Amino acid sequence: MSSVASPAGLVHVGMDTSKKTIMIATLWPGEQVPATERIANEEAAIRRFFGRLGDSSVLRSCYEAGPGGYDLYWLLESMGVACDVVAPSLIPKGGSDKVKTDRRDACRQARLLRAGELTAVRVPTRDEEAVRDLVRVRAALLADRKRAQQRLTGRSRTTAARWTPGRPSWPRSRQRWRRGRCGSRWPGRWRGWAATAASPS
Repeated sequence: MSSVASPAGLVHVGMDTSKKTIMIATLWPGEQVPATERIANEEAAIRRFFGRLGDSSVLRSCYEAGPGGYDLYWLLESMGVACDVVAPSLIPKGGSDKVKTDRRDACRQARLLRAGELTAVRVPTRDEEAVRDLVRVRAALLADRKRAQQRLTGRSRTTAARWTPGRPSWPRSRQRWRRGRCGSRWPGRWRGWAATAASPS
């Protein structure tokens, strides 16, 4: 990658995050090779590392959007450190970038951040993310309930238990009937599925 002159005094930090650790590549002004360090993915370690870099107003940092969420972004924002969460699919990749390691990814991000070639995503507020979490949890619970209902329906077809046709799939009377059948005849796992299937939406 060709070198690009950095704005005077700015320090660019690329981060490759995982559940337990963060690989950090720090690209100092005038340098072409980032200095790398691995730290624990914990608030105290992150604060300690960025505190060593000096004035937060000259720091520019980034990391890839992923399952880790936005806690790192919110923490750095509270420390006065500019941070971009970048879209992984939009990170430029060369023909030689086939081998992926934490160190290589962090260094690449630091260089691309300096070059201005990264595309940041919009980071939701804490309230917006809390609502998203609630929606995801509700969707997962509804999917669990649907699977439980399907298992119980399939199980009932292999026994003498039958339900009168022509009625809604899971009315309250059928839920009571299921619970009665499960409590008296079926193993524990079927009773668990019945409880899930009968839960309200």
